[in-house]
Amino acid sequence: MKDIRSISPSTQVCSVIGNPIAHSLSPAIHNAAFLELDLDFVYVAHRVEDVKNALAGMRALNNFRGMSVTIPHKTVIIKYMDEVTEVDRSIGSINTVINEHGKLLGFGTDGPGALKAIIDAGVEIEGKRVLMLGSGGAARAISFTLARNTRLGELSILDVNKSMLQQLSADLSAGTDVFIKSELLTDKSLGLAMENADIILHCTPIGMQPNQDASLIPAGLFRPEQVVFDVVYTPLETKLLAEARSCGLKVISGIDMFVNQAVLQFERFTGVDAPVDVMRRIVMERLGP
Repeated sequence: MKDIRSISPSTQVCSVIGNPIAHSLSPAIHNAAFLELDLDFVYVAHRVEDVKNALAGMRALNNFRGMSVTIPHKTVIIKYMDEVTEVDRSIGSINTVINEHGKLLGFGTDGPGALKAIIDAGVEIEGKRVLMLGSGGAARAISFTLARNTRLGELSILDVNKSMLQQLSADLSAGTDVFIKSELLTDKSLGLAMENADIILHCTPIGMQPNQDASLIPAGLFRPEQVVFDVVYTPLETKLLAEARSCGLKVISGIDMFVNQAVLQFERFTGVDAPVDVMRRIVMERLGP
């Protein structure tokens, strides 16, 4: 944490807003990174209900540089932005705001963070058949990012929520060139989809603490050449990833996406390369046993 005695009127302030917010790891991650690079920045957390006025305050404070946005504000906050990229408008949510002299720029780092995790794992995406489980916020961010930035063979989406599933499928079909298949999630549809999938993206809360003994995919459905990416990162290794690993599959942890999205935010806040190893170490220390 920055030495409070060194905070001055020139110190750049960043924050995370949400409700609840006490659980957020963002202050620890970003402050450790600021300290590592000796940057005149500080990062704090705010429980916010009134997004409109929180952003009015951000505009008014000339050294309020950046904001991370978490549940439940990622969607509503878009309407208060001065600029949002086309892909983030299609996704329908953002998690980052930059204050450029009173002009608020909004964008998302979840999708790019997930794509970087896949690339860093050495996974070939081009032409692959991707199965996405879930159609909520994380699924929207990742699917649009993949569809806009890679050449997928096809994208199959399964979910129990019919309305969200249909909306995501329609939005992707209208806003991207990727071949989309969508179906309600049942034991039968999951089994058939797993037979064809090269890369499985798990984007539901199943397996998250305190329900870490749950997994959406029975281990018997895995094929050795598949890749499994779980966006859940608490616990550090979900039951889904543990079973996939034991079956010889390549796995990608939600931790990688989480760290990547924070790194991308940091670099937009500061304009300098993030100390990735420091940020990852803080996450592992906070989430480890």
